[in-house]
Amino acid sequence: MKITGTIINYYFHCKRQCYLFANRVNLEDNSEDVRIGKVLHEIRAHDNKETEIKYENIVLDKVSSKYVEEYKKSDSDTEASRMQLIFYLKQLQDKGIIREGKLIYNEKNKKESKKTEIIKLDDDNINKLNKCIENIEELISQDKVPEVEQNKKCKRCSYYEYCYL
Repeated sequence: MKITGTIINYYFHCKRQCYLFANRVNLEDNSEDVRIGKVLHEIRAHDNKETEIKYENIVLDKVSSKYVEEYKKSDSDTEASRMQLIFYLKQLQDKGIIREGKLIYNEKNKKESKKTEIIKLDDDNINKLNKCIENIEELISQDKVPEVEQNKKCKRCSYYEYCYL
């Protein structure tokens, strides 16, 4: 299986979710959070002509002359979001496209508040990404599904029923 930005993100969010998604157990159609994310992307696409860009195994929210922008509905899992964006930057760099990353978080409980973080693709980030990809490939090639990580965020996960019922 080819590694995607979603798989990178899920690896940091939950190893079990990463494993299941990478092994084609997709339960996201039942997730309210996934639906909210899709609606936010549709609204953004409707409000301006710059929509998602799909290229090989990546889907980019927006690309400008300076940035690859990734929009998230909250800053609840920043490490996952950062690594996902670093993955995108590296994929583009490998094709000769050099950009910085911009993470834009729509704050949960604030109407007009947005938090922005700039990400650079430096040697340290590339090394972290390579180690992450190595760990993911090892995880998803296992024969056994990882154990449930009991966490408060599980209740909002699209895999909740799979894990707990």
